[in-house]
Amino acid sequence: MQAPLLTQIILACLLGGLLSVAAAALVMFGLPRKWLSFTVSFSTGLLLATATLHLLPEALESGLTPREVFPLLLGGILTFFMLEKFALWRHAHASANETDMHQGGQQCDDHTHSHHHLHGPTGSEGETLSILVGDGFHNFTDGLLIAAAFLADPLLGWSTTLAIIAHEVPQEAGDFAILLAAGWKRGRALFWNGVSSLTAVAGGILGYFALDSTRDWIPYIITIAAASFLYIAIADLMPRLKRETKSVGWHGLLLAAGIAVVVFGNTHSH
Repeated sequence: MQAPLLTQIILACLLGGLLSVAAAALVMFGLPRKWLSFTVSFSTGLLLATATLHLLPEALESGLTPREVFPLLLGGILTFFMLEKFALWRHAHASANETDMHQGGQQCDDHTHSHHHLHGPTGSEGETLSILVGDGFHNFTDGLLIAAAFLADPLLGWSTTLAIIAHEVPQEAGDFAILLAAGWKRGRALFWNGVSSLTAVAGGILGYFALDSTRDWIPYIITIAAASFLYIAIADLMPRLKRETKSVGWHGLLLAAGIAVVVFGNTHSH
């Protein structure tokens, strides 16, 4: 028997936030850093395929016309660019010169950290607080997108959740690096990243009650979700993959695996 829709949304939001934080913590606190890089490849495939093979077809099948969907998609991509430009929405990956306390303060050769620059060896409390607040807002919007996807189709909701979990891991790892560089203890960084991730649950619950009575808005929210996935994949993740010179074959296979997961899931939808 299938669980009630709200229960599935809450569970998906919890998994989307806490699993990504836990996976990022494992990478930062012990696992080889190459696993974080491989996550970027898998995430790229998942995001591109989920947006183009699940979310956009669902928006079109829900009654929107191509002349409605694609201008909204374009506007969504440009909006995410502007929000990120003004630091209101964040999901960038920085260059190799950012501080990585996991490596004992040495320069890090991984490009998957979030794009924040600490002024000096340690950041101020204001800077670290802004990171957590920004993450909280980002996770809240993820919860809204998850709710909209579940209201359209539970399978679409779970595939969207999987894509969110995968692409959040590199960002969460970057957040750990920044907080540790600012002098935070591991336990404190883990705890507050976890608290920030729980805002996704608030977004999911609010999205459920707001959209359940106004289902005509769901195709529009789904299109915005597709815009966010495409923006993250094309603006952040794919440039990172273009710089990869090691394990190119593995990166290609994992990107294909991310697409295959969505293609296989799509054969069972509706």
